[in-house]
Amino acid sequence: MKTSIKTDVNMRRILHGISDLTLPKAEWTHEAHFAAAIVMLSEIGDAAFTQMPPTIRAYNEATGVPNTATDGYHETITLASLMAARHVMGIGPKPLNTHLENLMASEFGLSDWLLSYWSRELLFSPESRKNWTPSDKAPLPFNISELAQ
Repeated sequence: MKTSIKTDVNMRRILHGISDLTLPKAEWTHEAHFAAAIVMLSEIGDAAFTQMPPTIRAYNEATGVPNTATDGYHETITLASLMAARHVMGIGPKPLNTHLENLMASEFGLSDWLLSYWSRELLFSPESRKNWTPSDKAPLPFNISELAQ
């Protein structure tokens, strides 16, 4: 998948837009989620695993998306996506937009990549939305750290 977010500056704008609740909802795409994850990981490292969840919850609420058992924030998707971004970033030092390009060109760039590892029923269950839930179809292709336990 070709990335439409071309610059590190634009990637930072997305993260700051969700953080200060000013990013237009239409810009909060699959690619934008990864752009924000990469910037946050580059700025604060693994603290992103604790900072991204409340950031997304607050952004959802500010844009009229309730965080419920069936809508809004999703813990398992967020943590798995952060792990995927961290995995791609660990391949070598590069500009942020190159990490995003590499990530979007990988299997993680597909919006349904998680369904290769989780059954639809488990991934979209209220429990997986609320808490980290290990995959049930196949192990993830990267090391799952204690951050997701």
